[in-house]
Amino acid sequence: MPQFTRTLVTTALPYANGPVHLGHLAGVYLPADLYVRYKRLKGEDVIHIGGSDEHGVPITITAEKEGISPKDVVDRYHGMNLEAFTKCGISFDYYGRTTSEVHHQTAKDFFLEIEGKGIFQQKTEKLFFDRKANRFLSDRYVTGTCPICNNSEANGDQCEQCGTHLSPLELINPKSKFSDATPELRETMHWYFPLGSFQQQLEDYVTLHESDWRSNVVNYTRTWLKQGLNDRAITRDLNWGITVPLERDEAAGKVLYVWFDAVLGYISFTKEWAAEQGDAERWKSYWQDPQSRLVHFIGKDNVVFHTLMFPAILMAWNEGQQSDCYNLADNVPASEFMNFEGRKFSKSRNYAVYLGEFLEKFPADTLRYSIAMNYPENKDTDFSWQDFQNRTNGELADTLGNFIKRSIDFTNARFDGVVPCNVTADEWNDLGIDWHDTLEQLDRAYEGFHFRDATSVGMDIARAANRFLTVSEPWKIIKVDRNAAARTMALSLNLCHALSIALYPVLPETCNRIHAMLGFDGPLEDLIVRGASLFADLLAPKLQQGHKLRENSEILFTKIEESAIAPELAKINTLLAEAEKREAGVVESRMEFKPVISFEDFQKIDLRVATVIAAEPVKKASKLLKLQLQVGSVTKQVLAGIAQHYSAEEMVGKNVLMVANLAERTMRNEVSQGMILAVDGADGKLFILEPSGTEINGRAVQ
Repeated sequence: MPQFTRTLVTTALPYANGPVHLGHLAGVYLPADLYVRYKRLKGEDVIHIGGSDEHGVPITITAEKEGISPKDVVDRYHGMNLEAFTKCGISFDYYGRTTSEVHHQTAKDFFLEIEGKGIFQQKTEKLFFDRKANRFLSDRYVTGTCPICNNSEANGDQCEQCGTHLSPLELINPKSKFSDATPELRETMHWYFPLGSFQQQLEDYVTLHESDWRSNVVNYTRTWLKQGLNDRAITRDLNWGITVPLERDEAAGKVLYVWFDAVLGYISFTKEWAAEQGDAERWKSYWQDPQSRLVHFIGKDNVVFHTLMFPAILMAWNEGQQSDCYNLADNVPASEFMNFEGRKFSKSRNYAVYLGEFLEKFPADTLRYSIAMNYPENKDTDFSWQDFQNRTNGELADTLGNFIKRSIDFTNARFDGVVPCNVTADEWNDLGIDWHDTLEQLDRAYEGFHFRDATSVGMDIARAANRFLTVSEPWKIIKVDRNAAARTMALSLNLCHALSIALYPVLPETCNRIHAMLGFDGPLEDLIVRGASLFADLLAPKLQQGHKLRENSEILFTKIEESAIAPELAKINTLLAEAEKREAGVVESRMEFKPVISFEDFQKIDLRVATVIAAEPVKKASKLLKLQLQVGSVTKQVLAGIAQHYSAEEMVGKNVLMVANLAERTMRNEVSQGMILAVDGADGKLFILEPSGTEINGRAVQ
């Protein structure tokens, strides 16, 4: 493999239209974090760039369903997902947004550069059009029956049940998600990227990396190449996205297709990171210096976007350039899928364990370890609550946690909390651990993206350490030979230190706690120095005689009781039953509840009875009415997503319940100062809550 001076790691951009789940974590974000943390401890120059994909049809669909703007959707989920990633210890150097000005300008620059070279093609084609909604329908706005598996809920781009990639025209009985009407075909013009023109260059690129890439990556890519690469549209008829940067009539109402725009986020986010570092041009050293290595962590469903489409975009930019040429990815370690109790994670079917919700109940490091030990490197794996419980209780609590606590507690109790003697090199090498071989195993595992193997190497050290302490029995030996007990504890404490480094990429929060209990100030990250590897500390004992430990130890891992996972297992049974009914064609209405809140949280809500004194439709928003509400002596404006159920005229004069202290937000260039309450009926119709009685414009009883 070529020698590189720096590494840029990118992770696939999740759509900001919902929370990330454990399948996302297992396939992309955790393995990238393990790799990056390892490289940092080795003292290498590495940065981790990620962010939210905030354009595309899934976001507009969510916005339409909720009667809010796409910006409201992406603002919500960008923050939610970044918070979940942070809580899980995913250490991004920068986590950006494709709605940023820098990203919009970067994408426009790429479009104009490639357009200026005459590479794009313009084509007129027939696409589905919804007459009721008066708009063209992107693939995700069309649903119908899959021609392969007869799933009646297939989307226009892919059938989630069988995984087949589709086009809307292939669906049987297509329907518009806007109006449920059967769409008609109408002509529209779009820009296309001639992927086939780059086929030979892409063939050469794949051949160059064929021996290094995973077999799944090569196979997916080769399949597309063998079929022959076709032109792909890079624009769409949408009002949410990056506008086509041309002053032409045919460009009006068109935005860049998200597949073209999103991957450029890796570049724009690196630019934003560089600006934050105070060196706006520094991004170029990671993208345009041949000595820099680019690694994309993705799931297998994103392979061709990163091995064919994104490289082709960069090739198009580089064409004819004498300088400022972009590097292509050196590796694309795509994972297989991690399933959930035997079935594929699915946000759309609500069959998932969401990362944020998981971390409200269980520590992040227990999840990181369980997933690392089940990493779907070359085949699909499975997350189960039982396996999670067993690994936490057995491997983390009984093996690692037990050894650390016994070592520190015994030293504090019997040796005044200091390392009682020095450890010789011979003693260190006679522990039954070949330290040089261990470092080589770790390096081969991490550099080869074998994260299960890397985690196992670290845990093998913990097992060896636990056996050593148990067999040595210092609590017995100290009664007859204090010096022998002292040597045992000095070795054990140095093993604690070695474990804090070897397992740090997997268990960063836990290893920092071990580091603190061993008497060090500050986290392990403070010891990272460019050009110096902390892993070298494993080759010799680090803690010398007299080194002072912290006075109090901690229980690193609390065992998970059956009562803690019983509700999760019950939830699974419900989800599985619903999935089986869907697959059997049985459709039932299901009552869904949002997460439980405390009574104190509920008391923060200011409910008021208000009278609608004026109402009118909101322009270009088929679901919204603009209401003027009289609340005592105050008038508030509220935008309500009820236009498909109530006319403006029939709302005037109604008494409604409103949330009067909701933060203001802007939708369709109108300010909404609250929310009125309504419920879904059995037939899908909304019913506003209309208080009765004589006390109007007063406080509602909570």
